[in-house]
Amino acid sequence: MRSCKKTYSITEYGGFTSEKTVNGYKALPKKTFEALENFILANVSEKGTEAIELLSLSARRGVGKVITARNYVGLIAMTGGTVIEILPKIAGGEVGEDSAKRIFLNMLKTLRDITFKDFNVSRLHLDRLNLFEIFIKMFLDEVTALTKQGLKSAYTPVEANERFYKGKILTSQNIKHNLVSKQHFYVLYDDFNMNRPENRLIKSALLFLLKATNDGRNRQYASRLLTLFDRVDYSESYNDDFSKCMTDRSMNHYDKALSWCRVFLLGNSFTAFAGSEVALALLFPMEKVFESFVAAKLRKLVGRGINIRTQDTTYSLFDRPRRAFALRPDIVLEFGERKVVMDTKWKLLSDTERNGGISQSDMYQMYAYGKKYEADRIVLVYPYSDRISMTDIEYSSRDNVRVEVSFVDLRTPDNSISGLLSEVTEALKWIG
Repeated sequence: MRSCKKTYSITEYGGFTSEKTVNGYKALPKKTFEALENFILANVSEKGTEAIELLSLSARRGVGKVITARNYVGLIAMTGGTVIEILPKIAGGEVGEDSAKRIFLNMLKTLRDITFKDFNVSRLHLDRLNLFEIFIKMFLDEVTALTKQGLKSAYTPVEANERFYKGKILTSQNIKHNLVSKQHFYVLYDDFNMNRPENRLIKSALLFLLKATNDGRNRQYASRLLTLFDRVDYSESYNDDFSKCMTDRSMNHYDKALSWCRVFLLGNSFTAFAGSEVALALLFPMEKVFESFVAAKLRKLVGRGINIRTQDTTYSLFDRPRRAFALRPDIVLEFGERKVVMDTKWKLLSDTERNGGISQSDMYQMYAYGKKYEADRIVLVYPYSDRISMTDIEYSSRDNVRVEVSFVDLRTPDNSISGLLSEVTEALKWIG
């Protein structure tokens, strides 16, 4: 991939048009727009993905074709070098790009299967780096930590025509190469060196990123690290080398770097996408990110005597057929016989929408949780939005199912989630 030409950033629900900026939509060069359009269509056909879940493609009168960001946030790096950056919409869009990146990266750290859990967001130069460059720097930092612990060597088989006999002579090859010249031996032997599959993959990822980065510091950083792999070959087959990677304790310090290699070399990320004109797509469903973030914060805050379960599968909607239509609330808090069931929803509520934008299907779901779990409190958790004036919302039915709506302000998440936990626990007299 050639050096990055330009970064085009939008937030969720923002969009792009081809060549001209119209009605608030940002303009993309024609070739970039067409490449992004092909990416959307490839993922619909390849995976059956609903286009609206990823990026929606539509036509607007007076505007033409429009590509709109939906429920996925992250980046798309094109093979031509352009980077499309999609940031979450925080508090209705009142938060700037740098703050949105910071909030998003802190939320990403809570995902279970994510590669980058230990980085310090406060040390990142969010003002000059797009998400792609940030992920590159994270990988380079990880490789640096690895090299400080020491690159591992291993015995690797070497087949060569040598002047001295060692290992095992390969008779047929020896006759072929040395029938006339008797001073050489065609042999197979084991050599202890750094040219093992793990190091080949890391070196290949460094070269890929050296070509991909548009940041001078990242380029210098990658070049310096490559010199430490001088005695290592580039990988000729990523899949073969990944299959040969060792998983014993002595190689544990390679785990994070190799996870990044899978992202950069194979396109393996939280969600993988297809597209011939896309070098790398790191896109994350914000519904999952928000759910993981709230649950992780609650785990740190709950005190003794409170049990927390996530993605709970205790109940199904029906008992026959066996466990038909499984119920899976995001969070269940238990204290003795008392229960609080929470579900997170990534949506900015608004006064302009019916019921603030709370969907009827979500309410059916919460009602089912209330009945099956016999929960004392049912809470729907949304990100805070400055578009809704009411923050104390509650629905109740004659059969004693009560659903509360709460908000988490992602600008001050610790205080916000701590307050949410205090509300539900104090109301049930679990503490105090």
